[in-house]
Amino acid sequence: MHRIYSVVVFIVLASLDNVAVGLVPPLYGSIADSFDVPLGLVGTVTATSFLVSAIASVAWAYYGDRGNRKPLLMIGTLLWAAGMTGSAVAGNYLLFFVSQVAAAVGLGAVSSVGFSVVSDLIKPKRRGLVMSLWGLSQGIGTFLGTGLGGILGAADWRRPFVVLSAVGLIATVAYFFTYDIRRGQSDPELAGTIAEGHEYDYRISVKSLPAIVHRRTNVWLILQGLPAQIAFGSLVWLPVLFRERAISQGYPEDTAIIVGSIFATMFQLGGALSILGGMLGDKLQRRTLRGRALVASVGVLAAVPLYVVLFFLPFKIDVPVNAGTGEVVLSALGSVVTEPSVGITFLIAIIALAMTSANSPNWFALIADVNPPEYRGTVYSLGNLTNGVGRAAGNGLIPVAFALLASRYASPLNYSVGLAAFQLFFVPTGIMYWLASRTSPRDISGLHKLLEDRAEVTARNPIDESRDQTNSEAGHIDKPNSR
Repeated sequence: MHRIYSVVVFIVLASLDNVAVGLVPPLYGSIADSFDVPLGLVGTVTATSFLVSAIASVAWAYYGDRGNRKPLLMIGTLLWAAGMTGSAVAGNYLLFFVSQVAAAVGLGAVSSVGFSVVSDLIKPKRRGLVMSLWGLSQGIGTFLGTGLGGILGAADWRRPFVVLSAVGLIATVAYFFTYDIRRGQSDPELAGTIAEGHEYDYRISVKSLPAIVHRRTNVWLILQGLPAQIAFGSLVWLPVLFRERAISQGYPEDTAIIVGSIFATMFQLGGALSILGGMLGDKLQRRTLRGRALVASVGVLAAVPLYVVLFFLPFKIDVPVNAGTGEVVLSALGSVVTEPSVGITFLIAIIALAMTSANSPNWFALIADVNPPEYRGTVYSLGNLTNGVGRAAGNGLIPVAFALLASRYASPLNYSVGLAAFQLFFVPTGIMYWLASRTSPRDISGLHKLLEDRAEVTARNPIDESRDQTNSEAGHIDKPNSR
Protein backbone atom coordinates (compact mmCIF):
# COMPACT_ATOMS: atom_id res chain seq x y z
CA MET A 1 0.00 0.00 0.00
CA HIS A 2 2.90 2.34 0.74
CA ARG A 3 4.31 1.85 -2.75
CA ILE A 4 0.89 2.27 -4.37
CA TYR A 5 0.42 5.48 -2.41
CA SER A 6 3.85 6.66 -3.60
CA VAL A 7 3.07 5.95 -7.26
CA VAL A 8 -0.23 7.81 -7.01
CA VAL A 9 1.43 10.79 -5.31
CA PHE A 10 4.18 11.06 -7.93
CA ILE A 11 1.80 10.77 -10.88
CA VAL A 12 -0.81 13.16 -9.47
CA LEU A 13 1.71 15.74 -8.37
CA ALA A 14 3.47 15.57 -11.74
CA SER A 15 0.31 17.13 -13.14
CA LEU A 16 0.56 20.17 -10.88
CA ASP A 17 3.49 21.73 -12.73
CA ASN A 18 1.37 21.67 -15.87
CA VAL A 19 -1.57 23.18 -13.99
CA ALA A 20 0.74 26.07 -13.17
CA VAL A 21 1.82 26.37 -16.81
CA GLY A 22 -1.74 26.18 -18.16
CA LEU A 23 -3.09 28.68 -15.65
CA VAL A 24 -1.72 31.86 -17.21
CA PRO A 25 -2.62 31.83 -20.96
CA PRO A 26 -6.42 32.08 -20.49
CA LEU A 27 -5.78 35.12 -18.28
CA TYR A 28 -3.39 36.98 -20.61
CA GLY A 29 -5.93 39.70 -21.35
CA SER A 30 -7.00 40.22 -17.74
CA ILE A 31 -3.43 40.30 -16.42
CA ALA A 32 -2.34 42.70 -19.16
CA ASP A 33 -5.23 45.04 -18.35
CA SER A 34 -4.54 44.83 -14.60
CA PHE A 35 -0.89 45.83 -15.00
CA ASP A 36 -1.52 48.09 -18.00
CA VAL A 37 1.02 46.30 -20.20
CA PRO A 38 0.77 44.90 -23.77
CA LEU A 39 -0.67 41.39 -24.19
CA GLY A 40 2.57 40.13 -25.72
CA LEU A 41 4.50 41.16 -22.61
CA VAL A 42 2.38 38.83 -20.48
CA GLY A 43 3.00 36.07 -23.01
CA THR A 44 6.72 36.69 -22.46
CA VAL A 45 6.25 35.60 -18.83
CA THR A 46 5.10 32.15 -19.96
CA ALA A 47 7.90 31.89 -22.50
CA THR A 48 10.50 32.85 -19.88
CA SER A 49 9.03 30.43 -17.36
CA PHE A 50 9.34 27.55 -19.84
CA LEU A 51 13.00 28.37 -20.38
CA VAL A 52 13.89 28.94 -16.70
CA SER A 53 12.16 25.73 -15.63
CA ALA A 54 14.04 23.75 -18.25
CA ILE A 55 17.43 25.20 -17.26
CA ALA A 56 16.77 24.66 -13.56
CA SER A 57 15.70 21.06 -14.17
CA VAL A 58 19.22 20.18 -15.37
CA ALA A 59 20.75 21.17 -12.02
CA TRP A 60 17.92 19.54 -10.04
CA ALA A 61 18.27 16.30 -12.06
CA TYR A 62 22.05 16.13 -11.77
CA TYR A 63 21.97 16.35 -7.98
CA GLY A 64 18.97 14.03 -7.89
CA ASP A 65 20.95 11.41 -9.85
CA ARG A 66 23.77 11.71 -7.32
CA GLY A 67 21.86 11.62 -4.03
CA ASN A 68 18.57 11.51 -2.12
CA ARG A 69 15.73 12.61 -4.37
CA LYS A 70 12.88 13.10 -1.89
CA PRO A 71 14.22 16.30 -0.20
CA LEU A 72 14.80 17.88 -3.62
CA LEU A 73 11.20 17.20 -4.62
CA MET A 74 9.88 18.72 -1.40
CA ILE A 75 12.04 21.85 -1.74
CA GLY A 76 11.04 22.28 -5.38
CA THR A 77 7.35 21.94 -4.54
CA LEU A 78 7.57 24.54 -1.77
CA LEU A 79 9.38 26.90 -4.14
CA TRP A 80 6.75 26.78 -6.88
CA ALA A 81 3.97 27.12 -4.29
CA ALA A 82 5.67 30.27 -3.01
CA GLY A 83 5.88 31.54 -6.61
CA MET A 84 2.15 31.01 -7.05
CA THR A 85 1.49 32.99 -3.85
CA GLY A 86 3.70 35.81 -5.08
CA SER A 87 1.88 35.87 -8.41
CA ALA A 88 -1.47 36.18 -6.63
CA VAL A 89 -0.42 39.19 -4.53
CA ALA A 90 1.81 40.94 -7.10
CA GLY A 91 0.98 44.62 -7.39
CA ASN A 92 2.80 45.23 -10.65
CA TYR A 93 4.11 43.42 -13.71
CA LEU A 94 7.70 43.14 -12.45
CA LEU A 95 6.69 41.36 -9.23
CA PHE A 96 4.40 39.06 -11.19
CA PHE A 97 7.27 38.25 -13.56
CA VAL A 98 9.71 37.50 -10.69
CA SER A 99 7.14 35.32 -8.90
CA GLN A 100 6.48 33.28 -12.02
CA VAL A 101 10.22 32.78 -12.56
CA ALA A 102 10.61 31.60 -8.94
CA ALA A 103 7.78 29.13 -9.47
CA ALA A 104 9.45 27.92 -12.67
CA VAL A 105 12.67 27.10 -10.79
CA GLY A 106 10.73 24.89 -8.38
CA LEU A 107 8.79 23.23 -11.19
CA GLY A 108 12.09 22.10 -12.71
CA ALA A 109 12.58 19.75 -9.75
CA VAL A 110 9.11 18.24 -10.00
CA SER A 111 9.56 17.28 -13.65
CA SER A 112 13.16 16.01 -13.79
CA VAL A 113 13.67 14.44 -10.36
CA GLY A 114 10.14 13.05 -10.46
CA PHE A 115 10.87 11.33 -13.77
CA SER A 116 13.99 9.71 -12.33
CA VAL A 117 11.96 8.31 -9.43
CA VAL A 118 9.11 7.01 -11.57
CA SER A 119 11.52 5.33 -14.03
CA ASP A 120 12.78 3.22 -11.12
CA LEU A 121 9.26 1.90 -10.52
CA ILE A 122 8.56 0.58 -14.01
CA LYS A 123 9.69 -2.66 -15.65
CA PRO A 124 10.82 -2.26 -19.31
CA LYS A 125 7.93 -4.21 -20.83
CA ARG A 126 5.38 -1.81 -19.29
CA ARG A 127 7.26 1.46 -19.65
CA GLY A 128 5.11 2.76 -22.48
CA LEU A 129 1.88 2.13 -20.59
CA VAL A 130 2.98 3.56 -17.24
CA MET A 131 4.83 6.46 -18.81
CA SER A 132 1.65 7.26 -20.71
CA LEU A 133 -0.05 7.61 -17.32
CA TRP A 134 2.82 9.85 -16.21
CA GLY A 135 2.45 11.93 -19.37
CA LEU A 136 -1.34 11.79 -19.14
CA SER A 137 -1.21 13.25 -15.65
CA GLN A 138 0.74 16.17 -17.07
CA GLY A 139 -1.77 16.56 -19.88
CA ILE A 140 -4.58 16.55 -17.35
CA GLY A 141 -2.63 19.23 -15.49
CA THR A 142 -2.61 21.44 -18.57
CA PHE A 143 -6.28 20.66 -19.09
CA LEU A 144 -7.11 21.65 -15.50
CA GLY A 145 -4.88 24.70 -15.62
CA THR A 146 -6.58 26.03 -18.73
CA GLY A 147 -10.01 25.33 -17.29
CA LEU A 148 -9.27 26.74 -13.83
CA GLY A 149 -7.65 29.82 -15.29
CA GLY A 150 -10.67 30.65 -17.42
CA ILE A 151 -13.38 29.69 -14.92
CA LEU A 152 -11.95 30.75 -11.56
CA GLY A 153 -10.16 33.72 -13.07
CA ALA A 154 -12.96 35.12 -15.22
CA ALA A 155 -13.98 37.63 -12.54
CA ASP A 156 -10.69 37.83 -10.63
CA TRP A 157 -7.49 36.59 -12.30
CA ARG A 158 -5.67 36.30 -8.94
CA ARG A 159 -8.00 33.66 -7.51
CA PRO A 160 -6.58 30.61 -9.38
CA PHE A 161 -3.07 31.40 -8.13
CA VAL A 162 -4.26 31.45 -4.52
CA VAL A 163 -5.92 28.05 -4.95
CA LEU A 164 -2.85 26.51 -6.58
CA SER A 165 -0.47 27.80 -3.89
CA ALA A 166 -2.60 26.05 -1.24
CA VAL A 167 -2.49 22.82 -3.25
CA GLY A 168 1.31 23.12 -3.39
CA LEU A 169 1.54 23.14 0.40
CA ILE A 170 -0.60 20.00 0.59
CA ALA A 171 1.62 18.38 -2.05
CA THR A 172 4.74 18.99 0.07
CA VAL A 173 3.17 17.13 2.98
CA ALA A 174 2.16 14.27 0.68
CA TYR A 175 5.75 13.92 -0.59
CA PHE A 176 7.03 13.48 2.97
CA PHE A 177 5.20 10.16 3.39
CA THR A 178 6.20 8.56 0.07
CA TYR A 179 8.13 5.29 -0.21
CA ASP A 180 11.93 5.53 -0.67
CA ILE A 181 12.41 4.05 -4.13
CA ARG A 182 15.75 2.34 -4.76
CA ARG A 183 17.69 3.37 -7.83
CA GLY A 184 17.70 0.67 -10.53
CA GLN A 185 15.15 -1.59 -8.85
CA SER A 186 12.96 -1.88 -11.98
CA ASP A 187 15.73 -3.09 -14.30
CA PRO A 188 15.59 -6.91 -14.64
CA GLU A 189 19.39 -7.15 -14.88
CA LEU A 190 19.72 -5.53 -11.42
CA ALA A 191 16.54 -6.78 -9.74
CA GLY A 192 18.03 -9.98 -8.34
CA THR A 193 21.11 -8.27 -6.94
CA ILE A 194 19.05 -5.50 -5.32
CA ALA A 195 16.58 -8.05 -3.90
CA GLU A 196 19.53 -9.74 -2.15
CA GLY A 197 20.25 -6.50 -0.31
CA HIS A 198 22.96 -5.02 -2.50
CA GLU A 199 22.80 -1.37 -3.52
CA TYR A 200 23.24 -0.04 -7.03
CA ASP A 201 25.84 2.57 -6.12
CA TYR A 202 26.81 4.02 -9.48
CA ARG A 203 26.32 7.78 -9.75
CA ILE A 204 26.59 10.30 -12.53
CA SER A 205 29.51 12.76 -12.61
CA VAL A 206 30.68 15.62 -14.79
CA LYS A 207 32.79 13.08 -16.68
CA SER A 208 29.66 11.28 -17.86
CA LEU A 209 28.74 13.57 -20.77
CA PRO A 210 30.73 11.56 -23.39
CA ALA A 211 28.88 8.40 -22.36
CA ILE A 212 25.52 10.17 -22.69
CA VAL A 213 26.34 11.45 -26.18
CA HIS A 214 27.86 8.09 -27.15
CA ARG A 215 24.36 6.64 -26.97
CA ARG A 216 23.28 8.14 -30.28
CA THR A 217 19.60 7.69 -29.51
CA ASN A 218 20.01 10.27 -26.73
CA VAL A 219 21.08 12.85 -29.30
CA TRP A 220 17.87 12.43 -31.31
CA LEU A 221 15.69 12.25 -28.20
CA ILE A 222 17.15 15.50 -26.89
CA LEU A 223 17.17 17.41 -30.19
CA GLN A 224 13.65 16.44 -31.32
CA GLY A 225 12.18 18.57 -28.55
CA LEU A 226 13.36 21.83 -30.10
CA PRO A 227 11.06 21.84 -33.15
CA ALA A 228 8.34 19.81 -31.40
CA GLN A 229 8.00 22.27 -28.55
CA ILE A 230 7.99 25.26 -30.88
CA ALA A 231 4.80 23.72 -32.26
CA PHE A 232 3.45 22.68 -28.85
CA GLY A 233 4.36 26.06 -27.39
CA SER A 234 2.18 27.77 -29.94
CA LEU A 235 -0.80 25.68 -28.80
CA VAL A 236 -1.03 27.54 -25.49
CA TRP A 237 -2.62 30.29 -27.59
CA LEU A 238 -5.64 28.11 -28.39
CA PRO A 239 -7.74 29.86 -25.69
CA VAL A 240 -6.91 33.19 -27.35
CA LEU A 241 -7.92 31.90 -30.79
CA PHE A 242 -11.29 30.70 -29.54
CA ARG A 243 -11.79 33.82 -27.44
CA GLU A 244 -11.25 35.95 -30.56
CA ARG A 245 -13.69 33.79 -32.50
CA ALA A 246 -16.29 34.35 -29.79
CA ILE A 247 -15.68 38.12 -29.83
CA SER A 248 -15.93 38.18 -33.63
CA GLN A 249 -19.35 36.53 -33.29
CA GLY A 250 -20.54 39.31 -30.97
CA TYR A 251 -19.97 37.93 -27.48
CA PRO A 252 -18.75 40.23 -24.65
CA GLU A 253 -15.17 39.73 -23.41
CA ASP A 254 -16.08 38.04 -20.08
CA THR A 255 -18.17 35.43 -21.89
CA ALA A 256 -15.54 35.09 -24.62
CA ILE A 257 -12.82 34.30 -22.04
CA ILE A 258 -14.91 31.47 -20.59
CA VAL A 259 -15.80 30.16 -24.06
CA GLY A 260 -12.17 30.28 -25.17
CA SER A 261 -10.99 28.35 -22.13
CA ILE A 262 -13.72 25.70 -22.40
CA PHE A 263 -13.23 25.04 -26.12
CA ALA A 264 -9.43 24.98 -25.78
CA THR A 265 -9.76 22.57 -22.86
CA MET A 266 -12.18 20.28 -24.71
CA PHE A 267 -10.05 20.24 -27.83
CA GLN A 268 -7.01 19.12 -25.82
CA LEU A 269 -8.81 16.01 -24.55
CA GLY A 270 -7.14 13.99 -27.31
CA GLY A 271 -4.01 14.08 -25.19
CA ALA A 272 -5.73 11.61 -22.88
CA LEU A 273 -5.40 9.02 -25.65
CA SER A 274 -1.61 9.05 -25.23
CA ILE A 275 -2.17 5.84 -23.28
CA LEU A 276 -2.97 4.13 -26.60
CA GLY A 277 0.32 5.37 -28.03
CA GLY A 278 2.15 4.02 -24.98
CA MET A 279 0.46 0.62 -25.24
CA LEU A 280 1.15 0.46 -28.97
CA GLY A 281 4.79 1.35 -28.30
CA ASP A 282 5.06 -1.47 -25.72
CA LYS A 283 3.52 -3.97 -28.13
CA LEU A 284 5.66 -3.01 -31.12
CA GLN A 285 8.80 -2.79 -28.98
CA ARG A 286 8.42 -6.48 -28.13
CA ARG A 287 8.60 -7.25 -31.85
CA THR A 288 11.39 -4.85 -32.77
CA LEU A 289 13.62 -2.58 -30.72
CA ARG A 290 12.72 0.19 -33.19
CA GLY A 291 9.07 0.04 -32.13
CA ARG A 292 8.68 2.98 -29.73
CA ALA A 293 10.50 5.45 -31.96
CA LEU A 294 8.51 4.39 -35.03
CA VAL A 295 5.20 4.90 -33.22
CA ALA A 296 6.25 8.41 -32.21
CA SER A 297 7.50 9.27 -35.71
CA VAL A 298 4.34 8.18 -37.53
CA GLY A 299 2.04 9.82 -34.98
CA VAL A 300 3.73 13.23 -35.13
CA LEU A 301 3.92 13.38 -38.94
CA ALA A 302 0.34 12.19 -39.49
CA ALA A 303 -1.07 14.89 -37.18
CA VAL A 304 0.27 17.92 -39.10
CA PRO A 305 -2.43 18.11 -41.81
CA LEU A 306 -5.14 17.60 -39.19
CA TYR A 307 -3.91 20.60 -37.20
CA VAL A 308 -3.97 22.77 -40.31
CA VAL A 309 -7.60 21.80 -40.96
CA LEU A 310 -8.48 22.35 -37.28
CA PHE A 311 -7.38 25.98 -37.19
CA PHE A 312 -9.24 26.97 -40.35
CA LEU A 313 -12.44 24.98 -39.98
CA PRO A 314 -15.19 27.47 -39.03
CA PHE A 315 -17.70 26.67 -36.32
CA LYS A 316 -20.62 28.48 -34.77
CA ILE A 317 -20.49 29.39 -31.08
CA ASP A 318 -23.91 29.23 -29.47
CA VAL A 319 -23.92 30.13 -25.76
CA PRO A 320 -26.17 32.49 -23.75
CA VAL A 321 -24.99 36.10 -23.53
CA ASN A 322 -24.52 37.69 -20.07
CA ALA A 323 -25.39 34.39 -18.37
CA GLY A 324 -23.67 32.89 -15.32
CA THR A 325 -20.42 30.99 -15.66
CA GLY A 326 -22.06 27.60 -15.10
CA GLU A 327 -24.67 28.16 -17.80
CA VAL A 328 -22.05 29.29 -20.32
CA VAL A 329 -19.88 26.26 -19.55
CA LEU A 330 -22.76 23.80 -19.95
CA SER A 331 -23.86 25.43 -23.23
CA ALA A 332 -20.32 25.27 -24.63
CA LEU A 333 -20.00 21.60 -23.68
CA GLY A 334 -23.42 20.78 -25.10
CA SER A 335 -22.62 22.45 -28.44
CA VAL A 336 -20.36 19.50 -29.30
CA VAL A 337 -23.58 17.49 -29.76
CA THR A 338 -26.05 20.19 -30.79
CA GLU A 339 -23.87 22.14 -33.25
CA PRO A 340 -22.45 19.97 -36.09
CA SER A 341 -19.60 22.37 -36.91
CA VAL A 342 -18.38 22.24 -33.31
CA GLY A 343 -18.70 18.45 -33.23
CA ILE A 344 -16.62 17.99 -36.39
CA THR A 345 -13.95 20.39 -35.15
CA PHE A 346 -13.88 18.58 -31.81
CA LEU A 347 -13.39 15.19 -33.53
CA ILE A 348 -10.49 16.46 -35.65
CA ALA A 349 -8.85 18.00 -32.57
CA ILE A 350 -9.17 14.73 -30.63
CA ILE A 351 -7.50 12.72 -33.41
CA ALA A 352 -4.71 15.27 -33.97
CA LEU A 353 -3.89 15.52 -30.25
CA ALA A 354 -4.01 11.73 -29.85
CA MET A 355 -1.45 11.30 -32.65
CA THR A 356 1.00 13.89 -31.39
CA SER A 357 0.56 12.67 -27.81
CA ALA A 358 1.85 9.24 -28.84
CA ASN A 359 5.34 10.72 -28.81
CA SER A 360 5.25 11.57 -25.10
CA PRO A 361 5.09 8.10 -23.43
CA ASN A 362 7.47 6.63 -25.99
CA TRP A 363 9.95 9.46 -25.42
CA PHE A 364 9.85 8.85 -21.67
CA ALA A 365 10.21 5.09 -22.16
CA LEU A 366 13.08 5.38 -24.64
CA ILE A 367 15.10 7.51 -22.21
CA ALA A 368 14.78 4.73 -19.64
CA ASP A 369 15.41 2.02 -22.28
CA VAL A 370 18.79 3.36 -23.46
CA ASN A 371 20.26 4.88 -20.25
CA PRO A 372 21.47 3.40 -16.95
CA PRO A 373 19.52 4.44 -13.83
CA GLU A 374 21.96 7.16 -12.76
CA TYR A 375 21.65 8.94 -16.13
CA ARG A 376 17.89 9.01 -16.58
CA GLY A 377 16.99 12.14 -14.65
CA THR A 378 19.83 14.11 -16.24
CA VAL A 379 19.11 12.96 -19.80
CA TYR A 380 15.44 13.73 -19.25
CA SER A 381 16.38 17.20 -18.01
CA LEU A 382 18.65 17.81 -21.02
CA GLY A 383 15.74 16.86 -23.26
CA ASN A 384 13.51 19.05 -21.13
CA LEU A 385 15.98 21.91 -21.57
CA THR A 386 15.71 21.58 -25.34
CA ASN A 387 11.96 21.32 -24.94
CA GLY A 388 11.96 24.49 -22.86
CA VAL A 389 13.98 26.41 -25.43
CA GLY A 390 11.62 25.25 -28.17
CA ARG A 391 8.50 25.96 -26.18
CA ALA A 392 9.77 29.38 -25.13
CA ALA A 393 10.61 30.14 -28.75
CA GLY A 394 7.18 29.03 -29.91
CA ASN A 395 5.40 30.96 -27.19
CA GLY A 396 7.57 34.03 -27.65
CA LEU A 397 7.63 34.18 -31.44
CA ILE A 398 4.00 33.47 -32.14
CA PRO A 399 2.71 36.80 -30.68
CA VAL A 400 5.09 38.51 -33.10
CA ALA A 401 3.72 36.36 -35.91
CA PHE A 402 0.15 37.22 -34.90
CA ALA A 403 0.97 40.94 -34.88
CA LEU A 404 2.61 40.79 -38.31
CA LEU A 405 -0.23 38.75 -39.76
CA ALA A 406 -2.77 41.19 -38.30
CA SER A 407 -1.67 43.76 -40.88
CA ARG A 408 -2.91 41.42 -43.59
CA TYR A 409 -5.55 39.25 -41.93
CA ALA A 410 -8.30 40.41 -39.57
CA SER A 411 -8.78 38.69 -36.21
CA PRO A 412 -9.31 35.76 -35.71
CA LEU A 413 -7.89 34.74 -39.13
CA ASN A 414 -4.42 36.01 -38.20
CA TYR A 415 -4.44 33.57 -35.25
CA SER A 416 -5.51 30.68 -37.49
CA VAL A 417 -2.78 31.35 -40.06
CA GLY A 418 -0.10 31.75 -37.40
CA LEU A 419 -1.00 28.58 -35.50
CA ALA A 420 -1.21 26.52 -38.70
CA ALA A 421 2.24 27.70 -39.83
CA PHE A 422 3.83 26.77 -36.51
CA GLN A 423 2.62 23.16 -36.75
CA LEU A 424 5.08 22.57 -39.60
CA PHE A 425 7.79 22.34 -36.94
CA PHE A 426 6.47 18.85 -36.20
CA VAL A 427 7.99 17.62 -39.49
CA PRO A 428 11.66 17.64 -38.34
CA THR A 429 10.53 16.06 -35.07
CA GLY A 430 9.05 13.11 -36.94
CA ILE A 431 12.27 12.72 -38.94
CA MET A 432 14.41 12.68 -35.79
CA TYR A 433 12.24 9.97 -34.23
CA TRP A 434 12.75 7.90 -37.36
CA LEU A 435 16.53 8.36 -36.97
CA ALA A 436 16.20 7.31 -33.31
CA SER A 437 14.48 4.13 -34.47
CA ARG A 438 17.67 3.23 -36.36
CA THR A 439 20.03 3.74 -33.39
CA SER A 440 17.90 2.51 -30.47
CA PRO A 441 18.39 -1.27 -31.03
CA ARG A 442 22.16 -0.96 -30.59
CA ASP A 443 21.88 1.33 -27.57
CA ILE A 444 19.31 -0.88 -25.81
CA SER A 445 21.42 -3.98 -26.34
CA GLY A 446 24.50 -2.14 -25.06
CA LEU A 447 22.71 -1.07 -21.90
CA HIS A 448 21.50 -4.62 -21.26
CA LYS A 449 25.10 -5.89 -21.35
CA LEU A 450 26.35 -2.99 -19.19
CA LEU A 451 23.80 -3.62 -16.43
CA GLU A 452 24.46 -7.37 -16.46
CA ASP A 453 28.18 -6.70 -15.95
CA ARG A 454 27.47 -4.23 -13.15
CA ALA A 455 25.14 -6.65 -11.40
CA GLU A 456 27.89 -9.29 -11.39
CA VAL A 457 30.47 -6.87 -10.02
CA THR A 458 28.09 -5.55 -7.33
CA ALA A 459 27.11 -9.06 -6.20
CA ARG A 460 30.74 -10.26 -6.19
CA ASN A 461 32.37 -7.25 -4.59
CA PRO A 462 29.77 -4.89 -3.06
CA ILE A 463 31.01 -1.56 -1.71
CA ASP A 464 29.40 1.22 0.28
CA GLU A 465 30.87 4.19 -1.54
CA SER A 466 29.04 5.73 -4.50
CA ARG A 467 30.53 5.15 -7.92
CA ASP A 468 30.97 7.68 -10.69
CA GLN A 469 30.69 6.46 -14.25
CA THR A 470 33.71 7.42 -16.34
CA ASN A 471 33.68 4.96 -19.24
CA SER A 472 32.02 6.33 -22.38
CA GLU A 473 31.46 2.92 -24.00
CA ALA A 474 27.92 1.65 -23.38
CA GLY A 475 28.94 -2.00 -23.50
CA HIS A 476 31.85 -1.87 -21.05
CA ILE A 477 31.81 -2.12 -17.29
CA ASP A 478 32.71 1.12 -15.52
CA LYS A 479 35.30 1.16 -12.79
CA PRO A 480 34.00 2.45 -9.48
CA ASN A 481 35.49 5.67 -8.18
CA SER A 482 34.91 7.22 -4.79
CA ARG A 483 33.21 10.61 -4.72
